[in-house]
Amino acid sequence: MPLTPLPRLRRICLALPEAHEVEAWGEPTFRIRNKLFAMYAAADNHHGAGRPAVWCNSRQTNQDLLIHDDPARFFSPPYVGCKGWVGVWLDDKPDWDLVADILRDAYRLTAPKKLLEKLAPT
Repeated sequence: MPLTPLPRLRRICLALPEAHEVEAWGEPTFRIRNKLFAMYAAADNHHGAGRPAVWCNSRQTNQDLLIHDDPARFFSPPYVGCKGWVGVWLDDKPDWDLVADILRDAYRLTAPKKLLEKLAPT
C-alpha cells in the first residue's frame, strides 16, 4: 500500500469524464471544468488535521446520514461542511468501493448534464 492514499484517490477521480486535478490551497482538488467536486486533505496539512481525508460535494441529507451512520469514518469538513460536503477519512483501511461511490455522487452533483451522459452506470 502506498504511503499516501492520494494515488488511489487520483485514479478514481481522474477516471470520471473530463475530470482534472488542480492544486489549490496547497492540496490536490478534483474538478469538472472549473467546478470542484472533491478535495484531498493530507494528514500533514491543516486540512487533514493529522489524518488523510477527501472532502466530497454532497447533499446535506446524505452528509447527515453518513456522519450519523459512521462518525468514525465520515465528518463535516471545515469551510464546506455547512454546504453539505462530506469528509471521508482515508486512513484505517477505507472501503474504496464506498469512497468511489461517494466520489461519483459528488461528480454527478457537479457535472453538467452532457457529461453525465458519458458517465458509466454503476
